[in-house]
Amino acid sequence: MRNSRLMVQGAAVLALGVAAAGCSSIKDHRGYIIDEALVASVQPGVDNKLSVERTLGRPTFTSPYGKQTWYYVAMNTKQKPFNRPKTDNQSILVVDFDARGNVASLNREGMTKVVRLSPEGDKTPTLGRDRSFFEDLFGNIGAVGAIPGGGAGGATGGSGPNGS
Repeated sequence: MRNSRLMVQGAAVLALGVAAAGCSSIKDHRGYIIDEALVASVQPGVDNKLSVERTLGRPTFTSPYGKQTWYYVAMNTKQKPFNRPKTDNQSILVVDFDARGNVASLNREGMTKVVRLSPEGDKTPTLGRDRSFFEDLFGNIGAVGAIPGGGAGGATGGSGPNGS
């Protein structure tokens, strides 16, 4: 009798432990792992793109236009059960280069660059006509080969392929 009671209590404690473990947060690191010694070794006016790439590795992304800038992004996230991950901490290392490819400046930015977007509704508003799925699917039937400006087919409208 006493052994069965201890087993029931042990099972209850084990079940509570498993349930509590399922409610814990998940922590994750995403992106670049910043090594302070390597970052400190990059110096403006001394290093160039090749030496920065050999020291810090390939950047997370580069600026597509404008001045030549490399970005090294590191972020820590937390995720509670059944929720999306949220950014807990973020660090961005920004390396600017001059026209000759030498390091012009080295800056750090943090959580000020994090934006949490919350879209409204299930649809993204767009410009143009609001057509249903079937209107999109069958809307161009008869418009292919139609004479612009309303020829024999009776199509009216502009000079576009579907009379628009």
